[in-house]
Amino acid sequence: MTMTTKNMIETYDDLVGKLQCMFVPLLLLFCRLWVAWVFFNSGLVKIATWDSTLYLFELEYQVPLLPWELAAYMGTAAELILPIFLALGLFTRPMAAILFVFNIIAVVSYPVLWEQGFYDHQLWGLMILIVIVWGPGPISADKLIKSKLQS
Repeated sequence: MTMTTKNMIETYDDLVGKLQCMFVPLLLLFCRLWVAWVFFNSGLVKIATWDSTLYLFELEYQVPLLPWELAAYMGTAAELILPIFLALGLFTRPMAAILFVFNIIAVVSYPVLWEQGFYDHQLWGLMILIVIVWGPGPISADKLIKSKLQS
């Protein structure tokens, strides 16, 4: 390998490394905020139309193992609480893992999603998995707390 080729490869690697340092934290923040916004808004709709929510859980949704009324309360609470933790980046991985399972349950419980919203849920699931695998990133309460505890 010639010196010029080696310099080009090193220059390229340096550029990619710098772009990753800028891009990855923004990607993780974007994934957290997008998913939090989607699920939180869904929770707000459930609260605003509580009678309809109860109707859907009783007659439309097929949540496994839980009575429909308990599922309605737990599902709505999950959609209102978990996104706050995710948006802040607080206890991010466990909250994202719970939201990931919640997302799967939503798809399994509502067969209409297989026809209409399945791809949205796949996208949200992938975004949640990104956060679970790589963590919340440097723009998060987790990172702030960790740095305070280490100093």
